[in-house]
Amino acid sequence: MSNPGKEKKALVWEALSSRKDHPTAAELYLSLRETGQEISLATVYRALRSLAEEGRVREVQGIGADRFDPVRVPHYHLVCTRCHRVYDAELPYQEALDAFQPRVGFKVLGHEVTFFGVCSLCSDAKEAHDG
Repeated sequence: MSNPGKEKKALVWEALSSRKDHPTAAELYLSLRETGQEISLATVYRALRSLAEEGRVREVQGIGADRFDPVRVPHYHLVCTRCHRVYDAELPYQEALDAFQPRVGFKVLGHEVTFFGVCSLCSDAKEAHDG
């Protein structure tokens, strides 16, 4: 007996796992629909939240809708304040920060860093528009 919810979650995982652009649930939904998949936006959201709870996907919060990242290795992100795209930062993860004790009785389990700025696509577009 098949489990439609589990099958849809596997479909969402497959669609996300090869992407590097940190898509929103809506972007992932549209790409699935473009490939002919019968899936609802609500199902995509549920699948992504479930994958995040399992630790298979990271939610990246920046500006606008949450984005999802299939890379589970701790790393940092760059968020463009103009187009809201999310990029992986080419910066080694600082494991020493995980040993930080901000107060007595508080144990740090990990950390996330997000840098906000303007991506090269938006910078180039502004220069082309101004020039």
